Amino acid sequence: MPDANAFDLTGKAAIVTGTSRGLGQYFARALARAGADLVLTSRHPDTLSSFQAEIEALGRRAVPLELDVRDPASIRRMAEAAYAAYGKIDILVNNAGCNVRKPALEIGWDEWNLVLDTNLRGTFFVCQAVARGMVEHGYGRIVNIGSVTSVFGYAGLAPYCASRGGVKQLTMSLADDWGPHGVTVNCLAPGWFRTTQNAVLYENKAWVDYLVDRIPLKRPGLPNDLDGAIVFLASDASAYLTGQTLLVDGGISTGATKATVKA
Repeated sequence: MPDANAFDLTGKAAIVTGTSRGLGQYFARALARAGADLVLTSRHPDTLSSFQAEIEALGRRAVPLELDVRDPASIRRMAEAAYAAYGKIDILVNNAGCNVRKPALEIGWDEWNLVLDTNLRGTFFVCQAVARGMVEHGYGRIVNIGSVTSVFGYAGLAPYCASRGGVKQLTMSLADDWGPHGVTVNCLAPGWFRTTQNAVLYENKAWVDYLVDRIPLKRPGLPNDLDGAIVFLASDASAYLTGQTLLVDGGISTGATKATVKA
């Protein structure tokens, strides 16, 4: 039997970026329920007050900090304030991200840079800033949030797919770099989950039916479907796992489509 205590995050301090809404809040809740104290980040930290209160109601500490992952000075300030608050950081979840949905022929220079600077460059420099202390401490769990687009391409998502594919490759490089120092780096890649960013897609019943037809579990993901995966990757239960991309996608990455069976 696995050691249940390996999943216990009591006494751990975790940073989760992009916690003003969406999956970032679900990741933070899951870590708090497992025992972790939190640093919550947003470009507008005043929007975090109600979520901070929710985490504190679970009996955990929650420190709200400003973070713009496209600004190196903001990244540095956040990391310094996080270490000042807790003395150490054990867990980093790089969740902050953005998307631009357009046909590839219509993507502009600034739109491309917005997505890549946020999702890929921002992920790297937040990793770098936080991992300095982890390496010194000899312990860390970094979870970079990718996507099913880390391994598959979809029309209308060129910069997003490029950024998430880059996160997968970056994860492997950092795992090799920091593994000797006790720091694991993995990528959690959700499939199709309804979020604020993509809610408009789920208003199209034909599209949802098309999507569900390709998911072996026959439904899009629910945010709590990610709870077990994020706690696993953030805990000592995953101590010998690094450089990996864990797809939580209902099986869509199998390439499944409806089979036509002839009698």
